[in-house]
Amino acid sequence: MPKTVSGFSKFNKLEKINWLVSAFFNDDENVKDILIQYWNKNEVLQDLHDDFIENTISNFYLPYAVSPNFIINGREYAIPMTIEESSVVAAASLVAKFWSTRGGFKANVISTTKIGQVHFMYEGNKAELENHFNKKKEHLYKVTENITKNMRKRGGGILDIELRDKTSELENYYQLHVTFETVDSMGANFINSCLEAIADEFKKEDIQIVMCILSNYVPECLVHAEVSCKVDDLYAENSEVLAQKFVQAIQIANAEPHRAVTHNKGIMNGVDAVVLATGNDFRAIEAGAHAFAARNGKYKSLTNATIENGIFKFWIEIPLALGTVGGLTKLHPLSKLSLELLENPSAKELMEIIAVAGLAQNFAALRALTTTGIQKGHMKMHLTNIIKQLGASEEEKAFLIDYFEHKTVTHNAVVEAYNKLV
Repeated sequence: MPKTVSGFSKFNKLEKINWLVSAFFNDDENVKDILIQYWNKNEVLQDLHDDFIENTISNFYLPYAVSPNFIINGREYAIPMTIEESSVVAAASLVAKFWSTRGGFKANVISTTKIGQVHFMYEGNKAELENHFNKKKEHLYKVTENITKNMRKRGGGILDIELRDKTSELENYYQLHVTFETVDSMGANFINSCLEAIADEFKKEDIQIVMCILSNYVPECLVHAEVSCKVDDLYAENSEVLAQKFVQAIQIANAEPHRAVTHNKGIMNGVDAVVLATGNDFRAIEAGAHAFAARNGKYKSLTNATIENGIFKFWIEIPLALGTVGGLTKLHPLSKLSLELLENPSAKELMEIIAVAGLAQNFAALRALTTTGIQKGHMKMHLTNIIKQLGASEEEKAFLIDYFEHKTVTHNAVVEAYNKLV
């Protein structure tokens, strides 16, 4: 059967599956069964999922978990997390409990400005362009008034519109750089609609509009989170030495980009898990965070730590453009539930919670790396996955978990131990 198709989007879901199985899986009925078994039995809910994107044929589930015992700015939280990676939730939970007896996490939002740009080409006289912009600037605000009306009622809207000369980087390239406050909305559709209205008003014969689009690089939509305690309270033994190794681990991430990327990936384990659980855009958050990590021309750690006068301090500053209204936050039942679990936070409060999740994850990783090593705990968590892959019975599973209680877990070691049972 041909592997190209016409009118695929018009097929119903079962027709899509039938074509796919015939064209790519040699009519293997097992493939069809796998896809159908993940359909939600609640037809209303399944229809809701089907409408999120195009050409849906099934659902891809990720575990939804809760990490309790977080204290943030004096408030108690159980944080929802959606992630498939072993040990992430366990690590966050352990760190939350650890810091709950040491004053908890402190967090504050530094700023919430978001950015959109109208990119255009202009070959004429720069002074004439500036004159055109200055004459048009007030009109650029006015043409968006219908779009911004509701946002302005909530305290948001367009903050400023600038003309920027980028010709030193690309010939004839200019932009209108627009800053926004979107309050509790992530604001992508709002920003893009404003930009298109601005572009229509600004354009003229010698101005070639290339595109209008928000930016996911939001260095001024920034949140800070931290923990601190006496060095002696960090570790039961060798606290001074181990605290210094912790600080050195971050210094290494700042000096070595290869380490920094993995260091920040660990932070994003915590960040992305909560971003997903609350129906926000983890791809945008990832892109913005990594761009921020490289803002000074070299990719570095998103976290920092110091030891001063016997006090250990550990903190993060990260850009997070989030929303608690609009998009999936009000459509996906689990996203709605997640926000209710967090006591319906504002966008600023959600920024603080998610920054704390990232900081907690990094603390867990660095503490493990500078003491016992990260694989011991990670492979213990991974043990159950290996056992499931082997198809072990409940009795065999119980035996293997007990067997590896004080042994090093590797895939080969688990397979060998299992083979001795069967």
